[in-house]
Amino acid sequence: MVGIDQVLEKLGTVIDPDLKKDIVSMGMIKDLELNDGNLKFTLELTTPACPFNVEIEDDVRKVIGEITELKNFDLKVTAKVMEGRSLDADTGMASVKNIIGVASGKGGVGKSTVSLNLALALSESGAKVGLLDADIYGPSIPLMLGMKDGFMEVEENKLQPADSHGLKVVSFGFFADQSNQAAIYRGPIISGILKQFLVDTNWSDLDYLIVDLPPGTGDIPLTLAQTIPITGILVVTTPQDVASNVAVKAVSMFEKLNVPIIGVVENMSHFICPNCDEKHYIFGDGGAKKISEQFNMPFLGEIPLNSGIMEGSDLGKPIMITNPDSPSATAFRKSAKNIAAQCSILAAKLQDEMASESSGEESAPEASTS
Repeated sequence: MVGIDQVLEKLGTVIDPDLKKDIVSMGMIKDLELNDGNLKFTLELTTPACPFNVEIEDDVRKVIGEITELKNFDLKVTAKVMEGRSLDADTGMASVKNIIGVASGKGGVGKSTVSLNLALALSESGAKVGLLDADIYGPSIPLMLGMKDGFMEVEENKLQPADSHGLKVVSFGFFADQSNQAAIYRGPIISGILKQFLVDTNWSDLDYLIVDLPPGTGDIPLTLAQTIPITGILVVTTPQDVASNVAVKAVSMFEKLNVPIIGVVENMSHFICPNCDEKHYIFGDGGAKKISEQFNMPFLGEIPLNSGIMEGSDLGKPIMITNPDSPSATAFRKSAKNIAAQCSILAAKLQDEMASESSGEESAPEASTS
């Protein structure tokens, strides 16, 4: 009769393509029961947005199917997002597993549009997602979500995020009339506002918090990097050399601050002809890939140029909601899955480092008291 050891040995041959580790050692097999040839267990994936979830499940069913002694097999598949940052070092935001800063070297590359639609794509996969509009000078997320009259309440000295399409949303645009006044604040005030949005907000339990940063390398990106542990930075650029060359400066800044770079996404990458489906590279080709190769970081996706994205942003109707079957929405989903995968890779690396430090402390000899 088949035993549990034989089952685990088979499952140990299934490798997570992103993490390069077997699913047994990763603790992805839960609640395993084997009674008289009847097997059941839960496969707990590292994120609902993993691009290889179907492949891993298929591999599990395949190896279990090779055990001929089994009578019945009951598989339940769930997902639990890994913690991509040190929560022990961040008591103010200990309920947020991953914080992803979205940065660009210059304005006009569609960074806020990318941030919003990636957040929606992650939420669509089943993850719990928040979106922080950290561009204090020019918050645009309320407009893009059709929330110009939105607001946030305060309960027990905590800001309560607004809700939109399943996202927890915080923006300075909820506090100021952006159509009639300019935000004129010095650096320390800006940093204070961002810290309050981060720490004094009831984010509840989030798998991912997307932080839409203002362009450049000013006070707000520095404050984010220095205030709390974050999972990493996603860089958004367009194909032109002028955009990718400036984006390099943002990458360099975060590297100097020892903040991991999740990867780069190229927005307005190409135009797909609606009549012939041919790709036209209007703004050039390969800007983001050059950055990826230069800094040895993942190229996570390319978002096609689409007038529907622009119109949807102006009308408060994101393309992920209004046209979910469009090439642009498909590209956002693909990029979101790649980003989630990179967060899992960083989380696994963090776990290994913490385990190594812990074992090092345990094996270190005690200091002599004589």
